[in-house]
Amino acid sequence: MAKRTLRTLVGAMIMAAAGLAQADQKVVAITQIVEHPALDSVYQGVRDELGERGYTDGDNLQIMHESAQGNAAIASQIARKFVGESPDVIVAIATPSAQTVAAAARELPVVFAAVTDPVGAKLVASLEQPGANITGVTDMLPIERHIDLLQRIMPDARRIGTVYNPGEANAVSLIELLEERLAARGLELVKAPATKTSEVLGAARSLVGKADAIYLTTDNTVVSAAEAVVSVGELAKIPVFAADTATVSRGAVAALGFDYYDHGRQTGAMVARILEGANPGEMPVESVDSLNLFVNPEAAERMGITLSDDLIGSAQEVVSNNQ
Repeated sequence: MAKRTLRTLVGAMIMAAAGLAQADQKVVAITQIVEHPALDSVYQGVRDELGERGYTDGDNLQIMHESAQGNAAIASQIARKFVGESPDVIVAIATPSAQTVAAAARELPVVFAAVTDPVGAKLVASLEQPGANITGVTDMLPIERHIDLLQRIMPDARRIGTVYNPGEANAVSLIELLEERLAARGLELVKAPATKTSEVLGAARSLVGKADAIYLTTDNTVVSAAEAVVSVGELAKIPVFAADTATVSRGAVAALGFDYYDHGRQTGAMVARILEGANPGEMPVESVDSLNLFVNPEAAERMGITLSDDLIGSAQEVVSNNQ
């Protein structure tokens, strides 16, 4: 009888200790609109930054992660599911996921990443004072410098084609800005809409004969199918430029951008501050300032142009994926 009582007491102590450990564990839920190299790097950066700051998944941290596979309805389901779990912080990667989480989570802290125009997407009141329960890191593109790069490589290009999703707020904001900046230089933007990844190839083909070069923004629908645009560029000898450096290894000629892994690390640092008591509504939206030039000379040759030695020499990374 005494042995049984001792076993019961020891079991109760173990359960109590496990319960205490569970109570001390922080929970971070991460929702991602789609899987592609740039957004996957954001996710990994968040995890690594939290780990470096002492939050270890499976120990004092539980990370829940789901991808909506590019489907807005699934993104809404994930948002509602995560809100029901009441995590300490919800991280939303890309504008569609951030918008669904913002609509569902009125009380829980939210940190967004890879959102180009958080004010235009109605996620925050302003970049300096987000208000409410949400803040994050924006990936607004340095459009002027991207046009500078394109003109440096192709000074005679006059018609710039782009494929974009007119249903994605992030994409529309960028296209409006791009069209405005190109027009100021006397250049024309030729737009090809694609509302889902299966339409990207057809949209890219529609630019043949209409565009001297193709420029891809960070539109998630299009980036997920970047190889389709690259294939058109190679066949039609239309050089393809990208806004994110990860697309260069997938066949784009060049990109001047920040590292989305660093973007994720910066997002993770904001998450850690909230876990330690900071109020997201009082944390200004942050951006990544450092830019890297990636070039792919072999892709350029396949698309009918040659990159100068000076340009190649100034690149932070020269990508090789010769076919």
